[in-house]
Parts: sequence; C-alpha cells; structure tokens
Amino acid sequence: MLEAFVTKWGHEPVSFADGGSAMMAFRMKDAPLVAILDWMMPGLDGIEICRRLREVQKNTYILLLTSRDDSASLVQGLEAGANDYITKPFKKEELRVRLQVGVRYAQMQIALNQRLQELENLVRENQELKNKLLM
Repeated sequence: MLEAFVTKWGHEPVSFADGGSAMMAFRMKDAPLVAILDWMMPGLDGIEICRRLREVQKNTYILLLTSRDDSASLVQGLEAGANDYITKPFKKEELRVRLQVGVRYAQMQIALNQRLQELENLVRENQELKNKLLM
C-alpha cells in the first residue's frame, strides 16, 4: 500500500524484504536519498539501520514509520538518526508532505555538495596558480 502511494505521488520507491538488504542498498554509490523505514523489520530494525546509516553517511533523509506512538519512542527514533517520525496508521496527506520535505532536503544536500566541490576545485586551482607564480 505504501509503495502504491509513493508511486502515485511521482516517486520511484525501492522496497527491501528485510533490514539487512536495505542497509546494503544504502552502502551503494547510488543509494536512496530519502528513506521511509519501518521500525519493525526482519533482521535489522529501523532504529538499528538509522544508527548504522549515520555512521557511514549523513545525507540520507530518514522518515521512520512506526506504530509506536509514545514520546519515548519518538525520542529514541530521532536520537538514532531519523530526520522525521510518523505513526501508523498514517494519514496519507501527512505522509505525502513529509516525503516532500525529505525530497527538498535531499535536493538541497545535492546542491550543497556540488557547490562544495566547485569551491574545493577553485581553491585547488588558486593554489596551483600561486605555486606557479612563486616558481
């Protein structure tokens, strides 16, 4: 059902059968930039994926989806590295707009990384020119 909604909203979801498979996907070069993780999954759960993912990369926007609606669980999920938290049963429109926030975040991260690379290239070129002038 979730996959159908995400597709209807114009996204290309990728589903995984268990937490271990999802974690492997996040280690790939073309890893998803936005993730909706269920707290309860076979193998690694959503909380453990959040923790491990934050150790290897920090850019993926993680929306943790769970039936746990208590404050302690929300705090635990966000402390583990989730960017957002939504409880089940979820409201379709709420999930849609939270997913949009994640996409905006991912797009800003991409733009920021590109600008950073451009600046690093300019600094390197500037240093090379400086070295040539000093020779």
